[in-house]
Amino acid sequence: MQKIIQVVCVVLIAGAVMFGGRWYMYVSQAPSPYDEVGIALNGYMPGPIRDWGCHKLQQRFPGQMPPYGCAGTDGRSWR
Repeated sequence: MQKIIQVVCVVLIAGAVMFGGRWYMYVSQAPSPYDEVGIALNGYMPGPIRDWGCHKLQQRFPGQMPPYGCAGTDGRSWR
């Protein structure tokens, strides 16, 4: 039983590192804010983390329209 719990924990931690790392790469290094996988991962993040990601994207791409999930009520402004 202890071995099963250990394997499940390792799989969960590996998944969190893999998806979290991919999300961070999107927010900090993506050549475009419109990467579909990055937008989807950003949508799954908790509110404060998603807001930080949107703010970071806005700093990196100030003249572009925000991606889905980072747009304000009009769809053209950053939130």
